[in-house]
Amino acid sequence: MANKAIFKSYLGKLLPGTNTKNLEGAPAYRLTAREALAQYAVTGTFNNTFYADGADQLEAIKALALQVEPEFLAKVAIYASEKGYMQDMPVTMLAMLSSLQSDAFARAFPRVVKSGKMLRGFVQVMRSGATGRKSLGTRPKKVVQAWLESASTDQILRAMVGNDPSLADVIRMVHPKPLTEERKALYAWAIGKPYDYEALPGGVKALEAFRRNQADPMPDVPFQMLTSLPLTREHWVKIARTGGWQMVRQNLNTFARHGVFEVKGFAEEIAGRLSDPAEIRKARVFPYQLMMAWKMADRAVPDVVKDALQDAMEIAIGNVPVISGNVVLCPDVSGSMVSPATGYRKGATSAVRCIDVAGLMAAALLQRNPKARVLPFENDVVRIDLNRRDSVMTNADKLAAIGGGGTNCSAPLRQLANEKAKVDLVVFISDNQSWVDARPNGQASSMMVEWARIKKQNPAAKLVCLDIQPYATSQVVTSADVLNIGGFSDAVYEVITAFAPGNKGAKDWVQTIEEIEL
Repeated sequence: MANKAIFKSYLGKLLPGTNTKNLEGAPAYRLTAREALAQYAVTGTFNNTFYADGADQLEAIKALALQVEPEFLAKVAIYASEKGYMQDMPVTMLAMLSSLQSDAFARAFPRVVKSGKMLRGFVQVMRSGATGRKSLGTRPKKVVQAWLESASTDQILRAMVGNDPSLADVIRMVHPKPLTEERKALYAWAIGKPYDYEALPGGVKALEAFRRNQADPMPDVPFQMLTSLPLTREHWVKIARTGGWQMVRQNLNTFARHGVFEVKGFAEEIAGRLSDPAEIRKARVFPYQLMMAWKMADRAVPDVVKDALQDAMEIAIGNVPVISGNVVLCPDVSGSMVSPATGYRKGATSAVRCIDVAGLMAAALLQRNPKARVLPFENDVVRIDLNRRDSVMTNADKLAAIGGGGTNCSAPLRQLANEKAKVDLVVFISDNQSWVDARPNGQASSMMVEWARIKKQNPAAKLVCLDIQPYATSQVVTSADVLNIGGFSDAVYEVITAFAPGNKGAKDWVQTIEEIEL
């Protein structure tokens, strides 16, 4: 019979040792270049986070981009845009691609830049010199010209909202060659040059007429182009009625201030739009955006509209998977999680904190998997009673209200291992900067040790570590039963669903990105 004293520690010796340090200075595992680049792509915003600043993020991405093939960099940019709903990161990756000897740039550009806002973002990055040059260059200039020539009048008008650079700056920079008299007049009008009024598109003529006389019909243009005018309540009603779904969500307090909800039946009309499943899916809304709209709505916003935001939440989390077996959810509620989810930005810091996102994701998964256990953690596991019949908003609020303490990612796993609990899937939602449970560098992390104990009791169990900050380290190594993933769009649920126990053809996150066709 084997000597138990020898073989008791044998499993621990097989576990890989840590090979780097996290931003708390504690031992950790370095993600591969592909994993790290993907994580930055869907969580990085170039704003200061709890542990690092935006410049650090940029330098890390530039270094990682040189370690992967141009084709993979292009696929990450596409994934970040189409699945991660990111803005700055995809265009920054495009700017890096533009200087590489590969056709991946031209193939990825139309998949990433689908709006005037993204176009202006790309030009801003190129001009900044952050990726190595301060001019557009021949290839980037050609794709920007092509975008302008293929854009509709409506797209051009929407692109005119915003500065640094403005769309006029972009037009002056690339000198598009208009193929029609209408487009020639439109470009001249956009940059403030003399133009042929009769050749202008109808929408632009309507805007100019309304600017001269507000008694004329209000044009269908971005409302930011009209707010300097003396608008009436009826004008604001039309703005709310014709605006995009995201614009309506973002401006509920503004509409209340201008009296639109005092119009009989209009609150119900807006509520119907906000809770319309087709519009919600088309808007690609982050669930946390709905939570914050609900929280920030002031007293003048009618209850029927606030209730519609809760209804919208139930629809927005429709992609949250129902997972068979024993599921454990571990949201990080430590002190570092109270930092803004998208980082600190002077004058525009988001009110959404990492802990809000973690609480919301855990609450959403709990609602879809009512038998799941929730083990929030900081220095240790925090006891909390959640009513499974409460709304996602209510349970998310309860979790986000904890906040504080150090980070001990191994605590929930240790409790499960000590209980000899039956486990099929464990999902962590964290910044992964564990330090309370630090072991000597080069040894297996405490989280790896506790996961090994769980695997001994539950050989088919799987672990998902969902990272919501771009720090490029983890407390566990990616393997057949461990998934390191980043982001907070519903794309993460698709990957978790494919990875969950019992699903055939399970693949890791990087493989999902690699399968994108350019």
